[in-house]
Amino acid sequence: MTKTVQVIGGGLAGTEAAWQIAQAGVPVILWEMRPVRTSPAHHSAELAELVCSNSFGAMASDRAAGLLHEELRRLGSVIIGTADQHSVPAGGALAVDRGVFSRQLSETLASHPLIELRRAEVTEIPREGVVVLTTGPLTSPALTEDLQRFTGMEYFSFFDAASPIIVGESINTEIAFKASRYDKGEAAYLNCPMNREQYLQFWQELSAAEQAELKDFERETAKFFEGCLPIEELARRGEETMRFGPLKPVGLYDPRYGDQRPYAVIQLRQEDKAGQLWNMVGFQTNLKWGEQKRVFRLIPGLEAAEFVRMGVMHRNTFINSPQLLGPSLQFKNRPTLLAAGQLVGTEGYTAAAAGGWLAGTNAARLVLGLEPVTMPVTTMMGALFDFISSASPKHFQPMPPNFGILPEFTTRIKNKRDRYGKYRDRSLEDLDAWRTGLQIRSLVGT
Repeated sequence: MTKTVQVIGGGLAGTEAAWQIAQAGVPVILWEMRPVRTSPAHHSAELAELVCSNSFGAMASDRAAGLLHEELRRLGSVIIGTADQHSVPAGGALAVDRGVFSRQLSETLASHPLIELRRAEVTEIPREGVVVLTTGPLTSPALTEDLQRFTGMEYFSFFDAASPIIVGESINTEIAFKASRYDKGEAAYLNCPMNREQYLQFWQELSAAEQAELKDFERETAKFFEGCLPIEELARRGEETMRFGPLKPVGLYDPRYGDQRPYAVIQLRQEDKAGQLWNMVGFQTNLKWGEQKRVFRLIPGLEAAEFVRMGVMHRNTFINSPQLLGPSLQFKNRPTLLAAGQLVGTEGYTAAAAGGWLAGTNAARLVLGLEPVTMPVTTMMGALFDFISSASPKHFQPMPPNFGILPEFTTRIKNKRDRYGKYRDRSLEDLDAWRTGLQIRSLVGT
């Protein structure tokens, strides 16, 4: 096996992966197509450019993003270390001077003796050696085609139309009832029933709600998705359209009212193995996030809904990770090929860095003759990678870090703040115990 690892893509995940590989004493070639070939979202040729917000999310470690920050700090992340150095005031969030942040990372990697930066587009996955794919949501058309050939799958979401995901314990199950249509099979859905008055109010508010603005290149892609329309677009096509679509009440009966069928029903589908997260079926949306919360909490049973991911519509190429990857981020049919970042279905800057850390770590381990590692599922990183490798392939959509994917405690902790604090404490204790046994010096933060 060649002793040099190739990392394709110089975003957050690729930058982190390349750094971890080099820090482990393994040579790495980092490919970045900019500025030779540009993307519609980037504005510079710097590594790890932040193309949207300059914020990495909440700093507090009893918040999902903040816990992920702290895990990465303890693991020697170059992304979070550089973000800490160049942070700017942002209330309770970790935000950075994005220009300085990206320039610093570009200089840091360029000066590492084991990192070779090559500015060119990669159009095919290298067939030999250890390779890490971190090409992100705007993977070039040529490489996307090669990925499709490699996986034998046509399924790539080029325009991500995703429904909101809700924490199960925030759903009022005195209203929402479990059932499948016509009682076929296991009662796998939670159903939020509406009477006519509730439906009409919801329809009116949804039809008038404010949408987020699509970028030009996203607007061009959106026209191909007539079969996956935003719920607000269905509402605007007429009062009854939703009732003959995702809100149809046929075959569902509220047990509180016997044989009386609801006027409309919103179905929630289980998103994870433990049933802690629930997806709003058919509710892909381009509404602004504040509008989503306001309007969707009009649904009976969701008045206090806690959203771990809002509905989104944007240009986003990602693979069907549950079918293709293991929790080590290795491809099942080619263990020397790994992937990380938004390409694998994680959302957010910090999650991309986390994926880069694990993929880079395992790439180095493969070259050094060590077994690849998986992370404890009680950590935020471990839970995230376990989720994307074990979710339902049929319904897989990208996921941000959130406490809903962590294993629950045996004894329920009712107070949310206390519960999140306990999640944090368990995660960091388990992470510290796990990392002491690793056999690459950089993995223990030295």
